[in-house]
Amino acid sequence: MAQFTTLTSRVVPLPANDVDTDQIIPARFLKVTDKNGLAEALFFHWRYTDDGSPKPDFVLNQPNSKGAQILLAGDNFGCGSSREHAPWALTSYGFRAVISTSFADIFRNNSLKNGLIPIFVDETTHAMLFDFVEEVPNAEFTVDLASQTLSFPGGSVTFPIDPFSKACLLNGVDELGYILGFEKQIAEFEQRP
Repeated sequence: MAQFTTLTSRVVPLPANDVDTDQIIPARFLKVTDKNGLAEALFFHWRYTDDGSPKPDFVLNQPNSKGAQILLAGDNFGCGSSREHAPWALTSYGFRAVISTSFADIFRNNSLKNGLIPIFVDETTHAMLFDFVEEVPNAEFTVDLASQTLSFPGGSVTFPIDPFSKACLLNGVDELGYILGFEKQIAEFEQRP
């Protein structure tokens, strides 16, 4: 897993509420066992017409969204089925953080295991961030994982994250990599009578 310490990026606003994992990555793209090609399938039905051409009014098809690594999502992001392909598609596209007032638990856990930071904010902050991004579309936000802080022009908020996921992300290791970090202690324990 890629290490995550701090990230400064422009923000893509997606104000839709109750975005489920089938909207994030439709079921027909779930046959793969790796992340290759999933960026193109992200929000497929929202991004493309029936003939496969991009819908110019969808936010990811607009020039301002290119290269942005933070998604400002509506309420209840990642609900629905438990497909790990949803955070795979988001990270393959280039997102490293998603901001919302709430996330489905399975989506949140899958995100953390794949290097995507789910950032919880309260409703007032959430509305203010959408207003701000509308007024200043090129503004950059900073996510500092060590301090668990989301900073934006004119302010900052802290966000929760469980200590184990935080440690894994800061060190760029998955669960197995974390355990392997204790290989010496495990070997010593196994040698005890």
